Parts: sequence; structure tokens; C-alpha cells
Amino acid sequence: MLVIDTGVLVAAADRTDRHHTRCAAVIRDDPGPLVTTAMVIAEAAYLLERELGPSAEAALYSSIIGGDLFVETLGPRDWERIRQLVDAYADLPLGGTDASLVAIAERLDVTRVATLDETHFRVVRPVHCDAFGLVP
Repeated sequence: MLVIDTGVLVAAADRTDRHHTRCAAVIRDDPGPLVTTAMVIAEAAYLLERELGPSAEAALYSSIIGGDLFVETLGPRDWERIRQLVDAYADLPLGGTDASLVAIAERLDVTRVATLDETHFRVVRPVHCDAFGLVP
């Protein structure tokens, strides 16, 4: 299982992005399942529509409908963990979207995160492992 952050989804869709090739390869080649949160989807959808137009946004939704990307539901314990992380890493600041990925990774016992945001994911110390393995 691989947790997917916003930047990877956007770069994979945007052929002009300098990270496109690596991010597209992760999405295409990782055995998965690929999992994210609705917070990431909202952020990615906004950026895709703004930068690439409605068809790129629709393609994101198609990947969910087709089962290529799974959106993990956030429950009350996840929201509590998000609050804790946002508070604990206020100086970073971490932010709720990235914290939502940490929360589901901890709950699902996932140690790999696909992100271009190395600053946040190298600093945060998850409770279930020493550190996240970051890709690409």
C-alpha cells in the first residue's frame, strides 16, 4: 500500500511539471493499492482544474471510480490525530491535508508515502514506524 500526496497526483497529470516522469511512473507502476484522503482529492482537484482544466480534474475522479486510487474515509479518531499533528507541528506548519495522510498511514500501518513535500514528511515522526519511506 502506498499513501499518495497532492503534489504527486498533480505532477503525474501535468506533462510540463519537472517531476512528471517520476510521479507518473509511481502512479502507473506501484503495485498499490494507492490510497489518499478526501482532503488531498479536494486540493488536487482544485490545482488540476486551475492549471490543466476540467478534463484533468475529471480524470482524477475517473481514477477513483475505476479503482486506481482509493479514498480512505476519515473517522473521529483520524480527526483527533489530525488535530494533534497540526497542533504538535504548528511551527512547521504541517496543515490538515498532510496530517490526514499521516493519520491514515498510522491507522493502516503504511510506511511508504508518495510525496514531493519532503520537508513535512521527513520531519513528522509517525507513531507506527521510525520514519516514512518517501517516493518517488
